Amino acid sequence: MTKETKKLNKPRGDLSILILTVLLSAFGVLSVYSASRYVAETQYGDKWYFVKKQALGFVFGIVAMVFCGRLQYIKLQSKAARRIALVLPMILLGLVFVPGLGVTNYGATRWIGLGGFTLQPSELAKYGFVIFAAAYMADDMGRVRSFKGALPVLLAGGAICVLIMLEPNMSVTMCVGCLMLAMLFLGGMKIRYFLWIAIPALLVVPIMIIAEPYRLSRLSAFLDPWENPKGEGYQLIQSLYALGNGGWFGVGLFNSRQKYRFLPFAESDFILSIIGEEFGFFGMLVLFSVSAVLIFRGIKVAANTGDFFSFLLAAGITLVYGIQTVINALVVSGSIPPTGLPLPLVSSGNTSLIITMASMGLLYGISVRNAERGRTHSGTKRTVFSYNKA
Repeated sequence: MTKETKKLNKPRGDLSILILTVLLSAFGVLSVYSASRYVAETQYGDKWYFVKKQALGFVFGIVAMVFCGRLQYIKLQSKAARRIALVLPMILLGLVFVPGLGVTNYGATRWIGLGGFTLQPSELAKYGFVIFAAAYMADDMGRVRSFKGALPVLLAGGAICVLIMLEPNMSVTMCVGCLMLAMLFLGGMKIRYFLWIAIPALLVVPIMIIAEPYRLSRLSAFLDPWENPKGEGYQLIQSLYALGNGGWFGVGLFNSRQKYRFLPFAESDFILSIIGEEFGFFGMLVLFSVSAVLIFRGIKVAANTGDFFSFLLAAGITLVYGIQTVINALVVSGSIPPTGLPLPLVSSGNTSLIITMASMGLLYGISVRNAERGRTHSGTKRTVFSYNKA
């Protein structure tokens, strides 16, 4: 058999994952330019300031996606790899608080700054936790059915949540908390143990809100933004103005009015509001449909895996993207209290963009392994992993 024939016969994974990721990311570059050009020109004297950074992240993201797509991801199940995946992000989260390294913006210290380069460790921590939890639970498919067996996952997730909360960053803390509970559920934790953890975790949320005055103010603004329209309620009101102004079909690309410094963080956390204003309800419907298809393909990849580690890893990657997308949409629409959380693949932010694209490359790599396994077992009875939950 010639090399060309072997290449043609090589199993391919789910290419739609790569295509949709690139489309969303490219649309993000366009949206960042539209949402940020006025602020970039008035604040930095360069209307291309944000979009140049986003475009650079897009290029590096493609490289990272291709690399992770070719990676022998199954090696991440090793004890050494899982420890690195957990410990390295935690060290970086700790370095955020080191004077001279940590970068503070708007009262939050969430970045590490090295020259002109900044890194947001919390973005790396989410996927590091997924790798650790998936590898740990895959060693013994029934180990998290007991509370003792689930304890390492709880401690790892809890430690990451504490470090992120200290920044402070409640939105990402909630994402990691939801991710931890979902991973434990998928790992086979008994319902009674799951409820023992989930219920206290939900009760902690109002305590954390009451503990910090600014969070209480945000909750008040969510309940009645018009009570303080020039203070805590301002951002949500401007977001709703943008969405309302967009109507069914939008005002047209580049024609948003709210981006003229009316809506804070228009290029990052609230970029969806600008998209809604420029493309309208139907434009947002298309955007969310593409995101939903990407999530569906991720679920399908997880469902077609033949080993527990691949299943948990694919499910975890899909969960990170899905949870963050849903929370951002709920915040922008005023359905939940405002939190600082970007829309993955679309919002401004190199760390988030590169790492999310890399994770989608990893998801594609899992789909390639599924295709190879399907070809190997072609014509034979397909076997899938299973365990008894009783």
